[in-house]
This record gives sequence, structure tokens and C-alpha cells, in this order.
Amino acid sequence: MGKRIRVQRRGRGAPTFRASTHKRIAPARYPFTIKAKECLETATNGVVESLVHDPGRGTPLALVRFENGEKCYTVIPEGIHTGQQIQIGGKATIEIGNILPMGKIPEGTMICNIELRPGDGGKITKSSGTYATVVTHTPQGTIIKLPSGKAKYIDDHCRATIGIVSGAGRPEKPFLKAGSKFHLMKAKGHKYPRTRGRAMIPAVHPFGSSKRSARICTTTSHGAPPGQKVGLIAARGTGRKGKSRRAAAIAEGL
Repeated sequence: MGKRIRVQRRGRGAPTFRASTHKRIAPARYPFTIKAKECLETATNGVVESLVHDPGRGTPLALVRFENGEKCYTVIPEGIHTGQQIQIGGKATIEIGNILPMGKIPEGTMICNIELRPGDGGKITKSSGTYATVVTHTPQGTIIKLPSGKAKYIDDHCRATIGIVSGAGRPEKPFLKAGSKFHLMKAKGHKYPRTRGRAMIPAVHPFGSSKRSARICTTTSHGAPPGQKVGLIAARGTGRKGKSRRAAAIAEGL
């Protein structure tokens, strides 16, 4: 008789596959009371009270308290320190750590912690060492260049932080020990180490068996049951992307 595979055991919600969210500090988002559209012509002062580590996050969080009594935790750009004065609003200066609406940020400025919709608190460009660049302002919104190189339209009322997210170069440091990698993945709710399906026996995984003739198709449909839904889910194609185009280019060159 077979054994429940990894995706089935994860779906049960056991503590082994669950992230330790009770250890986390707080969501990293802009304050609720300072509305995105209402702060265009104002500037609210705040101070960085402390810098804290949030498990499972690659960059520190800053506890910011504003003069109206509101406080929030937010990801910090490089160069921020405890006791530093920051501002939020359309009248804020273009300095590291200040939070402004997209329509008020000059072209060419590096920004992070960007809202996708006004008031959502910041959704993209929040991982360590990342930033986006303001390309231009248009009647439809502001065009920014994301870390992936893709250009995206953002509403002028969406807020963003000036600067680059701190913690750059973090992925470049080697783990050296399997235990260090294990605890990092556990904080994120990921299972580590992760055994390949091909290395298992047929009773444990659909891809199991070391016999070459036992290999099966690695694509499956969206409607497959949990014990079968492994590999490439509803893949449109397999193999290396652009393979046929490169072959055509080589053929033309010959």
C-alpha cells in the first residue's frame, strides 16, 4: 500500500509544514489613519524608535511613531538609524526613508515598498537589496521599472519609500551548515531538506523508481487529485524556453 506524499501531508496542516508565525513582529505596512489620497498636500513627521528583526524576513523592520500618535512597522532602506526623523506625505522632502505618493517622486529616483493600490500598505519591492526606479509620469499614472526589468503603471496616489531596501548581499553569504538552512526554511514554513521524487520508491511518489523505463510524464492537470498532482501543473510546454528560436537562428547562421 502506498504512502501519503509530501503535498498530501502538507495539506493536512500539521506543525511540521506550518510557519512559526506567532514569533513574527508585525505586518510591514504604512499607517491606516494617514490616508494615501488625503496626504497629498501635507507632510507628517515621524521618528524611528527602534530597529527589530522579524523571523522569516530578510530585512529588519523599523518601528516608526508619527506626531499624530500613529505608529507602524515598515521595511527600512539603507542608511536609516534609530532616532532618525522621517516624513510621510506629498510635501515631504526627497530624502532616504521618507514616504511620498508616486506622483510627487521625481523621475530617476530609487524607491521601495510600493503600493499597488492606494492605501494597501505596500506590496512590492520589499525584499532585501531590491528597489524600483521611477521612469516617467503620464496621465495614466507613473511608470516604474521593477527589479525584474519589467515596466509597470502605478497610480499616482500609491505611496513608496525613497531608497533601497537594507540587507543587500544577504543571499551571497553561504550557509556552510545544513542546520542554518533548515532553520531559515522553517521560519518561512518550507520543508527542508526536500528529497527529489525520482529518488523515492514507486510506493511513495508518482515519479518514484530508479528504472529508466518507469519514468512517467511530469505534466498533470489542474483537476488531478492531491496524490497525483505533482510536477508541472497544467504546463503549456516543457523543456527549455526559446529552444526552437535558438535552433532556427543557428540554422540560419549555417
